[in-house]
Amino acid sequence: MAQDTPADDRSAADKLEAAIEALPTGSVTLAQVRDLVGAEGLMLLTAFLTIVFLVPVSVPGVSTVFGAGILLIGISRLFRLELWLPKSIARRLVATERLRTALERGLVWFRRLERISRPHRIAWAASDGVVRIVNDCAIILGAVLLMAPFGLIPFSNTLPAVALLFLAIGSLQRDGLFMLLGHLSNLLTIAYFALLIGGGGYALLAFLQRLLP
Repeated sequence: MAQDTPADDRSAADKLEAAIEALPTGSVTLAQVRDLVGAEGLMLLTAFLTIVFLVPVSVPGVSTVFGAGILLIGISRLFRLELWLPKSIARRLVATERLRTALERGLVWFRRLERISRPHRIAWAASDGVVRIVNDCAIILGAVLLMAPFGLIPFSNTLPAVALLFLAIGSLQRDGLFMLLGHLSNLLTIAYFALLIGGGGYALLAFLQRLLP
């Protein structure tokens, strides 16, 4: 991947806004998104793929395609590999206009979080070595949670997206507090999903008990 040029001192939010404005009309593929954002780094691409889930706008197919993209980014970071996208994921079409609407609304929240982020805060939580491995695994976990089949349930995409956004901004800014908030958001997502599964199982059991003599 190409490196940022020294003259490019725009914020991450400004770079995301430029990528959103550059989306092609009609439809867009994940490969095109990667080409628009990828040169700025994997975590900026993760942020781009995440902010669409911060607002309740339904864009068909996005959670699977973007979730898979974030999962592969996490794996690439964990094993220090170049990002690879299988053709079935890279070429999946997503409607641009609905996507752009969701991205623009999600970008508002990204800007707010970026403003309160502070570089090198709780530095050990954003350091290299074992901590980086743990943080990369958290990105993978967040992507798996994002792809969980609870799309019609409120907050089922938003909660893991918040976790991933904290992790992305924390990595970009080397903000350990945001990294820790990302881990906490992952745990809250797991607890929420466990509650959904447990509550659904209990409701099903109660229903079957009423049917059976």
